[in-house]
Amino acid sequence: MLIANARAARTSYPSGLQSIMSIERARESRRWLASWEGIADGATPLYDLPDTAARLNIARFSVKDESARSPLASFKALGAPIALVRRIHRLYPDLDPASILTGRHADRIRDYTVISATDGNHGRGLAAAARDAGCRCVIVLHANVSAEREEAIAALGARIVRIQGNYDESVEEAARLAAAHGWQVVSDTSYEGYEDVPRDVMQGYGVIADEIMRQTGARPDEAGAFTHVLLQGGVGGLAAGLVSHFWEYQGAHRPHFIMVEPVQADCLLQSAIRGHAARASGSIDSVMAGLACGETSPLAWKFLETSVDHFMTIEDGQAVEAMRSLASGSERDVPIVAGESGTAGLAALRILRGDPGLSARTGLDSLSRVLIVNTEGATAPGEYRELVGESAESVRERQSAWLSRSFQEQA
Repeated sequence: MLIANARAARTSYPSGLQSIMSIERARESRRWLASWEGIADGATPLYDLPDTAARLNIARFSVKDESARSPLASFKALGAPIALVRRIHRLYPDLDPASILTGRHADRIRDYTVISATDGNHGRGLAAAARDAGCRCVIVLHANVSAEREEAIAALGARIVRIQGNYDESVEEAARLAAAHGWQVVSDTSYEGYEDVPRDVMQGYGVIADEIMRQTGARPDEAGAFTHVLLQGGVGGLAAGLVSHFWEYQGAHRPHFIMVEPVQADCLLQSAIRGHAARASGSIDSVMAGLACGETSPLAWKFLETSVDHFMTIEDGQAVEAMRSLASGSERDVPIVAGESGTAGLAALRILRGDPGLSARTGLDSLSRVLIVNTEGATAPGEYRELVGESAESVRERQSAWLSRSFQEQA
């Protein structure tokens, strides 16, 4: 399903939104995370895939590969950790925020407990950050989170609480437990009376967009390297973090944004239809675990309501096909390990370019330059092997060989 957003506007970045999220705070987030061993020193790769571009009949197809962001293999290494740092810094303003994740202040915060619900990656990011900072962490998992993802979070020292409901019910349970025990919720979705921490999480994701601007040499208030950016849905936090950065930097010259969600977890598309943050119309459960969210974050919607040009949904099988495509690589395309949620943008682009009518509606043609963000690698290695038919290790080996060959050819 594809719908145009009648509220989308091409204006300068509104001052009201800039007071909530800004390029300045995104860059501050990166500085504060720089000393953490759990994150890569430099920018994650921005790969051009010319063979994929040729098959899709577009001028450029690029992938920002967040699987290389950290050992967590996910963009979530930017969200929960910086939110934890900012939360601790508010409570202990005398602490140097850049040193919190080094464990230097563990004695001061050892009795401090954070809690969050998760589909997997956000919980891993929070658990890793809490472990390295020296505080306690509790993670609430819903019924559809795999045992493999649970084990990965538990291995980072978090206490696991399981419920029988879905993701939205796990968010409610985390809030209940926090109120009962005096713990602090570090969630990536907002709700009434709870916006500061989700804002910090989303602001961390702005680092991705800032890197893209630097990697492509984009100039402020001008059209950049990409005409179209396809972003994953979920509750809207990642998209809001990136859209806000692009919008502030490029103003009315921002790219054409297309939001992509599982057909059964379409809360953002439903929000566009109704004109306010809304719930999904389907069962929510999806192989795209990170996008299996039933309710839009009201804070994220403030940014998406007037910036996203189109909303669309995809089927699970289409995401899996895109996983296999990125893993395969080609003579000119580097193989990429992309998880179930990481390929939503490519899956959507293949649908759009396969239909002349849909291409026309979204302004896609042979001159289009398209960016997607691979938000995760094989965060559940067993599931990845089952879906792709090859292990993530094998794909990474082929990627390494491809990059080595490419480097030698350019030398």
